[in-house]
Formats: sequence, C-alpha cells, structure tokens
Amino acid sequence: MPQKIDRIVAQVLHRGVVIPASPLALTAQHRLDERRQRALWRYYFAAGAGGLAVGVHTTQFAIRRGEFDLLKPVLELAAEEMDRADFLRDGHEPLVHVTGVCGRTDQAVAEAALARDLGYHLGLLSLAAMNRTDDDAMIAHCRAVADVIPVMGFYLQPAAGGRVLPLAFWRRFVEIENVAAVKIAPFNRYRTIDVIRAVAEAGRDDVALYTGNDDNIVADLITPYRFQVAGKTIERRIVGGLLGHWAIWTQRAAELLEQCHAAARAGGQVSLTDLLARGAQITDANAAVFDAAHNFAGCIPGIHEVLRRQGLLAGTWCLEDEQTLSPGQRDQIDRICRDYPHLNDDDFVTAHLDEWLAGTQLG
Repeated sequence: MPQKIDRIVAQVLHRGVVIPASPLALTAQHRLDERRQRALWRYYFAAGAGGLAVGVHTTQFAIRRGEFDLLKPVLELAAEEMDRADFLRDGHEPLVHVTGVCGRTDQAVAEAALARDLGYHLGLLSLAAMNRTDDDAMIAHCRAVADVIPVMGFYLQPAAGGRVLPLAFWRRFVEIENVAAVKIAPFNRYRTIDVIRAVAEAGRDDVALYTGNDDNIVADLITPYRFQVAGKTIERRIVGGLLGHWAIWTQRAAELLEQCHAAARAGGQVSLTDLLARGAQITDANAAVFDAAHNFAGCIPGIHEVLRRQGLLAGTWCLEDEQTLSPGQRDQIDRICRDYPHLNDDDFVTAHLDEWLAGTQLG
C-alpha cells in the first residue's frame, strides 16, 4: 500500500503555509557547510515557515551527481532539523516535510522511497526528465511515484527545464488518488488557470494548491478562481506557496501570507490595493534576485547573495562554477534593498543569527 499523507499534515497543507525552497549552504571549497545549513533552516522555522522543501531546484539539482553525492546527506540533515523543530514546537502543528523527486521512473521511485524512509510527507515531482515522452508515459511515471509517497505535482516553467503541460494532462494527473497538492509555477497566467481548472473539474477538494509563481505571488494568493462545473460555480484558491523567493526574507513572507488569508476572508486590516501594490514591489524584487533580465541564469546565486548579506550564508558559491551572479545583478539587488527596505527581515536575522549558528534555540 502506498504511504498516505498524515491527517494533521494534510490539514496544515490545506490551511496554507510558507514553504521555502531551501538553498544549499556551501564552503568556498564547494563542500556542504553543515553549520550554516542548519542555521538557515532554523531561521526559516523561527521566521514562521510552515514547512521546508529540500532537494529541489533551489537546492541545486547537481546534488544528485556522482561527484557531489549530496542528495542523501542533505535530506538526512534536513529531516533531522525538521524533527528537532517539530519536537521543540510540541503542541503546535507539525512542519510539512517536502523533498524534490527527479529523474526518470527508476530514479524517481528510488528517490521517493528514500524520502519516505526518512519521514518526508510529500514528494515534489519534477517532470523535467520526462520532457521527451508523451502524456501516457508521464502519467504512468507519476502513478509509479505516487505508489511510494504522496505527490505534490509541479508545473515547472520552461526556462527552468519544464515544458508546457495542457489542461488535458492536469485533468488526468489529478485523478491519481495519492496526489495531495500541486505547486503551480509556469510563470504564465493561462497555464496557471489550466491547473486550477483541472482540480476544480475533477472535484478534488483534497488537493491543496500552492503558488510557485515567484513573479506573481500576491495576486495568486488573493484571487478567487471560479469555474462552472456541471452547472455549479466551483471556487478554488491558492492557499500557500512553495517558493524560491520565500527562501529570503521569510519572516516577511509569513506575515504576507497571513495578510492574504485575512484579505480572502474579507476581514483583513490591509486593503487589497495595498496588497497588490506590495505584490508589484515583490515582483520587482524577485526580478533582481532571480535575474529575470538574463532568463533566470543567476537565480540561485541571487538568492545566495541576499542570504550572504544577512550573514546566513558565507558566500554565493554553487556546486557548478558557471552558476554565478550575472553582469549587473548585484547592482539590481542593491537597488531593491534600497528601494524596498520594508520587504526585508534584516533586524530579525541580526537579533538571532548567533543563536541559530550555535543551535541553542529556534529564535
């Protein structure tokens, strides 16, 4: 029998939480910096994140390559820190433990089994390795992984290695029983709506919708999506985010999500106009950090640069030497830090960084 998602974890997932896509902390010698890696995760939990995603794009897919062989060590380390955080949060809701699942079917099933054995709740299923296969083969692949661990579907934008997946694919995908959520990250309004429509038409109230559209975070979170299904109006909402952008300034992300939830309930103190204005600023900030000007080539180093400035990472090093900040990207990060100081949580990090590095408390 496939592993089913824990009932309490499912409730947390459906309420909607902040799930940062974790970067990889490295030394100048391109080795895992365990002290800063642990500190980074402790920061996320103290900042109000409701989960963590590791082994994903932001963690660098190269961790799977033989010369680095970091997938299992990083997953084990993250599982240990999440278990520690859950223990210290006794009486509070658990963190949602997510890991990326990549590769063709044999590899993906093996990664799913590893994650399951380490106590992860969800496998975020990348289909990048299946880009040259037809829909039937991709659906069979998804079912094979879902037979091992609950799946979070992943609509990955083509610029990051994904491909266009039509409504018909998503309609078939959400018929897989062990699909628990979908991360929607095509960076495209039409394709985002395709996924939400598929979930609505399938009647899957048990599938949680998460934004991965780092370029449109606020609008995704405050929009009611309404469809006519069998003569009835069905409304679905994106309830949270699994985002590389939420790997920085995470305390502000947690505050933002709560404000978006309050606005959706029509009981918030922040107006929709103010939220949308901040959303445009976040998109502008994301363009700088993710290096939109160079088709996202400097995305991961950009995240590292912000965390380096806060003292959470020692440098911007990536496993692959060619992954560096693009020309002019550092200047753009300077600009958004100067123009939007209310988006950062520098004071919070400064106040607790030594504690996280020492491992004395969560913050």
